[in-house]
Amino acid sequence: MAVKIRLKRVGARKQPFYRIVVADERVARDGRFIDQIGTYNPLTDPSEVTIDAEAAKSWLDKGAQPTDTVRALLKKTGVIK
Repeated sequence: MAVKIRLKRVGARKQPFYRIVVADERVARDGRFIDQIGTYNPLTDPSEVTIDAEAAKSWLDKGAQPTDTVRALLKKTGVIK
């Protein structure tokens, strides 16, 4: 089982809002997830990102792979270098 840290879309149409979740890579984008570690709101200026750094580091240490977008968000918030 490969675990990914990725975005789950929860916003209304034309108003995207995302949760940063840890999920099995085989599950649908908005499907079941293991843990929620943050949120991302791209509509605010500047975009608003909140991440539980301890939980993110814990999942990365366990081998979870972030998607490209989530990797950029983790770098932006200083969780990874």
